[in-house]
Amino acid sequence: MRPYIICHMGTSIDGGLHPSRFTRAANWDLLRGHYEKVHDRLEGDGWIVGRTTMCEMAKGTERHIAGAPKLPREAYVGDIKGRKLGIAIDRSGRAHYGKDNVGGDHAVAVLGTQVSDAYLAELREDGVSYIFAGAKGDDLPGAMEQLAAHFGVKKLLLEGGGTINGAFFKHRLIDEFSTLIYPAMEGIAKSDGILDYTGPESDRPGAGQSLRLTHCETLEGGMVWLRHVVEREVA
Repeated sequence: MRPYIICHMGTSIDGGLHPSRFTRAANWDLLRGHYEKVHDRLEGDGWIVGRTTMCEMAKGTERHIAGAPKLPREAYVGDIKGRKLGIAIDRSGRAHYGKDNVGGDHAVAVLGTQVSDAYLAELREDGVSYIFAGAKGDDLPGAMEQLAAHFGVKKLLLEGGGTINGAFFKHRLIDEFSTLIYPAMEGIAKSDGILDYTGPESDRPGAGQSLRLTHCETLEGGMVWLRHVVEREVA
Protein backbone atom coordinates (compact mmCIF):
# COMPACT_ATOMS: atom_id res chain seq x y z
CA MET A 1 0.00 0.00 0.00
CA ARG A 2 1.12 3.53 -0.74
CA PRO A 3 0.24 6.81 1.00
CA TYR A 4 -2.69 8.99 -0.04
CA ILE A 5 -1.12 11.79 -2.09
CA ILE A 6 -2.43 15.34 -2.39
CA CYS A 7 -0.82 17.59 -5.00
CA HIS A 8 -0.78 20.96 -3.22
CA MET A 9 0.15 23.90 -5.43
CA GLY A 10 -0.20 27.66 -5.72
CA THR A 11 -0.65 29.26 -9.14
CA SER A 12 -1.33 32.60 -10.73
CA ILE A 13 -4.57 32.91 -12.68
CA ASP A 14 -2.58 32.30 -15.89
CA GLY A 15 -1.09 29.06 -14.56
CA GLY A 16 2.33 30.26 -13.41
CA LEU A 17 4.17 28.39 -10.67
CA HIS A 18 6.76 30.98 -9.65
CA PRO A 19 5.41 33.50 -7.09
CA SER A 20 8.61 35.53 -7.41
CA ARG A 21 7.38 36.47 -10.90
CA PHE A 22 3.75 37.18 -9.99
CA THR A 23 2.29 40.66 -10.03
CA ARG A 24 2.19 42.01 -6.49
CA ALA A 25 -0.82 43.12 -4.49
CA ALA A 26 -0.80 45.38 -1.42
CA ASN A 27 -1.63 42.33 0.74
CA TRP A 28 1.08 40.09 -0.73
CA ASP A 29 2.39 38.86 2.63
CA LEU A 30 -1.13 37.78 3.57
CA LEU A 31 -1.52 35.89 0.30
CA ARG A 32 1.82 34.13 0.67
CA GLY A 33 0.90 33.03 4.18
CA HIS A 34 -2.18 31.17 2.95
CA TYR A 35 -0.05 28.50 1.29
CA GLU A 36 1.53 27.25 4.52
CA LYS A 37 -1.74 27.60 6.44
CA VAL A 38 -3.54 25.38 3.94
CA HIS A 39 -0.54 23.03 3.90
CA ASP A 40 -1.05 22.58 7.65
CA ARG A 41 -4.81 22.15 7.29
CA LEU A 42 -4.24 19.22 4.93
CA GLU A 43 -2.47 17.38 7.78
CA GLY A 44 0.06 15.42 5.75
CA ASP A 45 2.71 13.20 7.29
CA GLY A 46 5.26 14.88 5.06
CA TRP A 47 5.84 16.62 1.75
CA ILE A 48 7.54 15.80 -1.55
CA VAL A 49 9.53 18.09 -3.84
CA GLY A 50 11.93 17.63 -6.71
CA ARG A 51 15.69 17.91 -6.62
CA THR A 52 15.82 21.54 -7.77
CA THR A 53 13.47 22.72 -5.04
CA MET A 54 15.25 20.67 -2.37
CA CYS A 55 18.61 22.14 -3.40
CA GLU A 56 17.13 25.59 -2.79
CA MET A 57 15.77 24.59 0.61
CA ALA A 58 18.60 22.46 2.02
CA LYS A 59 21.63 24.37 3.28
CA GLY A 60 24.36 21.72 3.16
CA THR A 61 27.42 21.64 0.92
CA GLU A 62 29.05 18.70 -0.82
CA ARG A 63 31.74 16.98 1.25
CA HIS A 64 34.44 14.55 0.25
CA ILE A 65 34.10 11.33 2.23
CA ALA A 66 37.49 9.62 2.05
CA GLY A 67 37.42 5.85 1.94
CA ALA A 68 33.64 5.60 1.84
CA PRO A 69 32.64 1.96 2.36
CA LYS A 70 30.64 -0.02 -0.17
CA LEU A 71 27.03 0.29 0.95
CA PRO A 72 24.07 -1.90 0.01
CA ARG A 73 21.42 -0.33 -2.19
CA GLU A 74 18.66 -0.71 0.36
CA ALA A 75 16.59 1.67 2.45
CA TYR A 76 18.32 3.52 5.26
CA VAL A 77 16.11 4.95 8.01
CA GLY A 78 17.61 7.58 10.29
CA ASP A 79 16.36 8.83 13.63
CA ILE A 80 12.99 10.32 12.69
CA LYS A 81 12.11 11.41 16.25
CA GLY A 82 8.42 11.59 15.45
CA ARG A 83 8.89 14.37 12.90
CA LYS A 84 7.15 14.82 9.58
CA LEU A 85 9.13 14.03 6.44
CA GLY A 86 10.66 16.34 3.84
CA ILE A 87 11.14 14.10 0.79
CA ALA A 88 13.24 14.87 -2.29
CA ILE A 89 12.96 12.99 -5.59
CA ASP A 90 16.68 13.21 -6.35
CA ARG A 91 17.60 10.53 -8.87
CA SER A 92 21.30 11.38 -9.17
CA GLY A 93 21.98 12.44 -5.58
CA ARG A 94 22.69 16.13 -6.08
CA ALA A 95 21.08 17.67 -2.99
CA HIS A 96 23.25 18.22 0.10
CA TYR A 97 21.77 18.68 3.55
CA GLY A 98 24.35 19.20 6.29
CA LYS A 99 21.82 18.04 8.89
CA ASP A 100 18.98 15.56 9.19
CA ASN A 101 16.13 17.97 8.57
CA VAL A 102 14.76 20.66 6.28
CA GLY A 103 12.78 23.28 8.14
CA GLY A 104 12.47 20.90 11.07
CA ASP A 105 11.08 18.00 9.03
CA HIS A 106 13.19 14.85 8.73
CA ALA A 107 14.93 14.70 5.33
CA VAL A 108 14.44 11.66 3.09
CA ALA A 109 16.12 11.26 -0.31
CA VAL A 110 14.59 9.13 -3.08
CA LEU A 111 17.53 8.00 -5.20
CA GLY A 112 18.60 5.88 -8.15
CA THR A 113 20.89 2.96 -7.34
CA GLN A 114 23.66 4.50 -9.47
CA VAL A 115 24.51 7.14 -6.83
CA SER A 116 27.99 6.88 -5.34
CA ASP A 117 28.92 5.27 -2.04
CA ALA A 118 30.50 8.59 -1.04
CA TYR A 119 27.14 10.34 -1.44
CA LEU A 120 25.37 7.71 0.64
CA ALA A 121 28.07 8.05 3.32
CA GLU A 122 27.47 11.83 3.35
CA LEU A 123 23.73 11.31 3.84
CA ARG A 124 24.37 8.89 6.70
CA GLU A 125 26.75 11.33 8.38
CA ASP A 126 24.06 14.00 8.15
CA GLY A 127 21.41 11.62 9.52
CA VAL A 128 19.38 11.81 6.30
CA SER A 129 17.23 8.79 5.44
CA TYR A 130 17.09 7.43 1.91
CA ILE A 131 15.35 4.87 -0.27
CA PHE A 132 15.94 3.68 -3.82
CA ALA A 133 13.54 3.98 -6.75
CA GLY A 134 15.18 1.59 -9.17
CA ALA A 135 18.38 1.99 -11.19
CA LYS A 136 17.37 5.37 -12.63
CA GLY A 137 15.39 6.62 -9.65
CA ASP A 138 12.17 6.77 -11.66
CA ASP A 139 10.17 3.96 -10.04
CA LEU A 140 7.80 6.33 -8.30
CA PRO A 141 5.13 3.72 -7.46
CA GLY A 142 7.75 1.53 -5.79
CA ALA A 143 9.19 4.51 -3.93
CA MET A 144 5.80 5.50 -2.54
CA GLU A 145 5.20 1.95 -1.30
CA GLN A 146 8.58 2.02 0.43
CA LEU A 147 7.77 5.31 2.15
CA ALA A 148 4.65 3.74 3.59
CA ALA A 149 6.43 0.53 4.60
CA HIS A 150 9.57 2.06 6.16
CA PHE A 151 8.18 5.30 7.60
CA GLY A 152 4.53 4.50 8.26
CA VAL A 153 3.25 7.56 6.39
CA LYS A 154 -0.39 7.57 5.35
CA LYS A 155 -0.73 10.97 3.65
CA LEU A 156 1.84 13.02 1.73
CA LEU A 157 1.67 16.42 0.04
CA LEU A 158 3.24 16.61 -3.42
CA GLU A 159 4.56 20.15 -3.94
CA GLY A 160 6.72 19.85 -7.03
CA GLY A 161 6.87 21.64 -10.34
CA GLY A 162 5.22 20.72 -13.61
CA THR A 163 7.53 17.85 -14.50
CA ILE A 164 7.40 15.96 -11.21
CA ASN A 165 3.67 16.54 -10.74
CA GLY A 166 3.01 15.30 -14.25
CA ALA A 167 5.11 12.18 -13.60
CA PHE A 168 3.12 11.38 -10.45
CA PHE A 169 -0.17 11.88 -12.29
CA LYS A 170 0.98 9.71 -15.19
CA HIS A 171 1.73 6.91 -12.70
CA ARG A 172 -1.76 7.39 -11.18
CA LEU A 173 -0.25 8.34 -7.84
CA ILE A 174 -2.19 11.55 -7.18
CA ASP A 175 -5.43 11.09 -5.28
CA GLU A 176 -6.40 14.71 -4.84
CA PHE A 177 -5.45 18.23 -5.97
CA SER A 178 -5.33 21.20 -3.62
CA THR A 179 -4.92 24.36 -5.69
CA LEU A 180 -4.51 27.91 -4.41
CA ILE A 181 -5.14 30.51 -7.11
CA TYR A 182 -3.45 33.83 -6.42
CA PRO A 183 -5.21 37.00 -7.63
CA ALA A 184 -2.10 37.67 -9.71
CA MET A 185 -0.58 37.19 -13.15
CA GLU A 186 2.79 35.81 -14.15
CA GLY A 187 2.30 37.10 -17.67
CA ILE A 188 5.33 35.61 -19.42
CA ALA A 189 5.77 32.84 -21.94
CA LYS A 190 6.29 29.54 -20.15
CA SER A 191 6.08 25.81 -20.59
CA ASP A 192 6.13 24.70 -16.96
CA GLY A 193 2.48 24.73 -15.99
CA ILE A 194 1.24 22.59 -13.13
CA LEU A 195 0.90 19.44 -15.23
CA ASP A 196 2.73 20.25 -18.43
CA TYR A 197 3.46 16.71 -19.56
CA THR A 198 4.48 16.37 -23.19
CA GLY A 199 4.66 13.10 -25.06
CA PRO A 200 2.59 10.77 -27.21
CA GLU A 201 -1.15 11.16 -26.87
CA SER A 202 -1.48 7.71 -25.29
CA ASP A 203 1.08 8.63 -22.63
CA ARG A 204 -0.64 11.76 -21.42
CA PRO A 205 -1.29 11.62 -17.68
CA GLY A 206 -5.03 12.27 -17.83
CA ALA A 207 -5.94 9.01 -19.57
CA GLY A 208 -8.58 7.22 -17.52
CA GLN A 209 -8.56 9.88 -14.80
CA SER A 210 -11.02 12.68 -14.17
CA LEU A 211 -11.32 15.36 -11.50
CA ARG A 212 -14.33 16.10 -9.29
CA LEU A 213 -14.58 19.38 -7.37
CA THR A 214 -15.10 18.80 -3.64
CA HIS A 215 -14.27 22.17 -2.12
CA CYS A 216 -14.19 25.84 -3.16
CA GLU A 217 -13.29 28.53 -0.65
CA THR A 218 -12.43 32.20 -1.04
CA LEU A 219 -9.66 33.19 1.36
CA GLU A 220 -8.90 36.62 2.71
CA GLY A 221 -7.26 38.82 0.10
CA GLY A 222 -9.02 37.25 -2.89
CA MET A 223 -7.20 33.92 -3.10
CA VAL A 224 -9.33 30.92 -4.08
CA TRP A 225 -8.74 27.41 -2.71
CA LEU A 226 -9.99 24.50 -4.80
CA ARG A 227 -9.91 20.80 -3.96
CA HIS A 228 -10.51 18.09 -6.55
CA VAL A 229 -10.47 14.34 -6.02
CA VAL A 230 -9.14 12.11 -8.79
CA GLU A 231 -11.59 9.53 -10.07
CA ARG A 232 -10.19 6.66 -12.12
CA GLU A 233 -11.77 4.31 -14.58
CA VAL A 234 -11.78 0.69 -13.45
CA ALA A 235 -9.60 -1.37 -15.76
